[in-house]
Amino acid sequence: MPRANKPQPYEPEKCWVGDKHKICYPDEETAEASARLVEYDHGLPVNSLTTYKCEYGDHWHLANKQ
Repeated sequence: MPRANKPQPYEPEKCWVGDKHKICYPDEETAEASARLVEYDHGLPVNSLTTYKCEYGDHWHLANKQ
């Protein structure tokens, strides 16, 4: 019986924004949902993260509202 390939870890698409390598989200809705999940997972206040359209490509990123 052939051996099954090990699943590879998922690596999200990223791009450079200034000096940071940020995760790319395909649309605003996905970025918003991810923002809420990240807030929950990290114990952040609700709506402490915001989304914005990347000036370097056709995708979205998360940012801290501070």
